[in-house]
Amino acid sequence: MAFQFFDTGLRESVLGLLLPEVQLPGQYIGGEFGQTVKAAESVEGRFCLAFPDTYSIGMSNYGLGLLYAIMNRKANWSCERVFCPWPDFARQLESAQLPLYSLETFTPLYVFDLLGFTLQYELSYTNVLTMLDAGGIPLHREMRAPGDPLVIAGGPAVFNPEPMSDFIDVFVVGDGEEAIGEISAFWLDIKKRMNVPRLSQTSGGTPVVSDRDRGMFSVCGPASAEAVALRREMLLEVARKFPWAYVPEFYDVSYDEQGRARRPRPRVDGVPETISPAIIRDLDLWPPSTTPIIPLVESVQDRISVEVMRGCPQKCRFCQSSPIKRPLRFRSVEQITQLARDAAVNTGVSDITLLSLSTSEYPWFDELMKSLSDAVCPLGVSLAVPSLRVNHQLSDVVTKLSTQRSSSLTMAPEAARDGMRKRLAKRVTNDDLMNGCRGAFENGFARIKMYFMCGLPGETEDDLDGIIELSEQIARLGKEVRGRWPVVVANVSNFVPKPHTPLQWEGMALPEYLRGAHTRLKRSRRPAAVDVKYHELATSLLEGLLARGDRRVGRIIESAWRKGAKLDAWSDHHRNELWQEAIQESGLDTDLIVHGHYSTSDELPWDHIQIWAGREKLLREYERSQTANESGGC
Repeated sequence: MAFQFFDTGLRESVLGLLLPEVQLPGQYIGGEFGQTVKAAESVEGRFCLAFPDTYSIGMSNYGLGLLYAIMNRKANWSCERVFCPWPDFARQLESAQLPLYSLETFTPLYVFDLLGFTLQYELSYTNVLTMLDAGGIPLHREMRAPGDPLVIAGGPAVFNPEPMSDFIDVFVVGDGEEAIGEISAFWLDIKKRMNVPRLSQTSGGTPVVSDRDRGMFSVCGPASAEAVALRREMLLEVARKFPWAYVPEFYDVSYDEQGRARRPRPRVDGVPETISPAIIRDLDLWPPSTTPIIPLVESVQDRISVEVMRGCPQKCRFCQSSPIKRPLRFRSVEQITQLARDAAVNTGVSDITLLSLSTSEYPWFDELMKSLSDAVCPLGVSLAVPSLRVNHQLSDVVTKLSTQRSSSLTMAPEAARDGMRKRLAKRVTNDDLMNGCRGAFENGFARIKMYFMCGLPGETEDDLDGIIELSEQIARLGKEVRGRWPVVVANVSNFVPKPHTPLQWEGMALPEYLRGAHTRLKRSRRPAAVDVKYHELATSLLEGLLARGDRRVGRIIESAWRKGAKLDAWSDHHRNELWQEAIQESGLDTDLIVHGHYSTSDELPWDHIQIWAGREKLLREYERSQTANESGGC
C-alpha cells in the first residue's frame, strides 16, 4: 500500500537529527497500535486533531480518541493527531527549520484541510500559539489564506471563546461528534466550489506548490488582500450555515461605562445573534473505538475509558461541566459492557474507567456493575469509577468497587459545612460522607482523597476550619475501623466563577483573602492526621483571567507567549513573571475582569454563547444561592 502523502523526508530528518537530542522520543514518532493511516488516493479530505498539551496528557483524553475514531470511520476522510511538543523538541524543530507535523504520516500542519483544537483548560492557550507557529500557520486568523487549514476549536473552554478569538477561525460549541463531520464536509465543498488548490504533498517539510497557486497559501508568503477577502467569504458561508459555529470575524464588541466588554454582536447580515450548542441525542449512535490507540510512552491515564452518560443529574451552582453538557443522556448497559469487553480483549489493557460527571448516579448502575463484572473481571480487568456522588448510597457503592487493586477513594465534597453546601446546591451532608468513608474503610480502602474549594461566595472562617476538622474526623474513623491510620488528602483549590454557572456574576476572591485562607489552613493542620495540598495561587488567578476575559485578553496571551510563556499548566514550566509583564504592558484593568462583580442586569462577555438550559435558569439558581442557609433549602 502506497501512502503518497507520507512525508518520508521530514520523517528521516526527525528520526535522524532530532530524536537523539530529546527526552521520551517515543511521543514524537507515531506508529502506535491502533492508529489509522489511510492511502492518499482513498481520501478527499484531511483533518488533524490538535491537543494543546503534551502527548501524555492528550493521549489520556477521551474526547480526542472518540473524534479520531468518528472521523476515520468516514471513508473519504483521514484523521491524524498532533500534540504540543516539550520545549526541548520544539527548540530542535525550530533550529532545524522543520515544521510541526502529524504523528500518523509526518505531514506538516499547514497541509491539512482542517486543524481542530480541543480546549479543555484555559492554561493551555499559549500551547495553541506554539503549535500554530511551529506548524507553519499564521497566528492571527485574518492573516490566513484560502488554502490554509480551517482552524477550529471545541471543548469546554469555548463556552467563553473571546480570549482566543484572534487565533481561531471557528469555535464549535457543544457536542462535536456530528458537528465535526458536518463542518469538515462543508469546508471541503467550499474549497472545491471556489477552486482553492490543496497542498497534497510535501518534501522534507517544504511545500510543493505551483507558482500560480502560491498566493493561496500563507506558508509561501504573506496572503494578499484578494486572498484574505476570499477566505473571509468562505468563513462567512460557515457562519451562516451552522447555528453552533461561532466565527468571531463577523462580530463586534462594545464596552460599558466601566470599561467591561458587552456581549459580541453580529456586524454582517445572516449570522446568528447567539450561538446554540450542538447536541447529540443518542450516545449509542456514537461509540468510541474498541481498538483505541495504545501510547508508546506512559500516559497520565493508562487505561480504557468508556463514557456511560453525559450531563449530570445534580445542579451544583459552582460547576460549569453540568450546564454546558446538558441535557442528560445515557449510554445503554449493553453497549457499555460490549465496548469495555471488546476493548479489553483487543488491547490487553487491564484497567477500565467508567466516565461521567457522576457515574454512581447512572440510572442502571447496579445492573451495569454486575454486567461489567461478569464480562471483564474474568479477564483480569479492574473497574474504576472516579466520579462518585457523596450521598446516602456511597457506602453501598464502594462495596461494588472492591477488587484486588482497589485501595483509593476520591470524592468531592467541595465544602466542609452543610450550610455552605446548601448555598452551592451541593446535595451532600457530612453524615453521608462519614457513612461512605466507613464503608470504604470496611472494604479495604486505605486512602481517601477529597476536593475542597476556598474563596467561595459568603465563605467564613468556620468554613475554612471545617476542611481540617472534617479531614481529621475521617482520619480518626479510618484508624478506628482499620486499626491503623489511613492516608487522607485534602486538595484545596481556589474558586474561579466560571462562565455559564449560577455563580458567574460573582467575582473571584481577592489574592490577599486567598493567601490568608491558605495560611489559616496551614496553621490549623495537624501534620500527622491529614495531608493538605493547595492549588498555586498565581495559576488560579491566571485561570480566572483567561476564563472570564474578553477579546482584549488575546493580546495578553500573545504577548506572554512571545516572552516565552509555554506549558503554563505545568508548574515547573509556568513563569508568572512573564504574564505579569504582559498584563502591565497591555494597560488592561485585569482586576476588574477577574474580581469584578456583575449585576444580573449586566451583559457578560460570553452571553452570545447559549447553553441548553438558558441564562434565565442560571439567574434563578443564582438568586436562590443568595438566600440558601442551614435552615432553608438549596
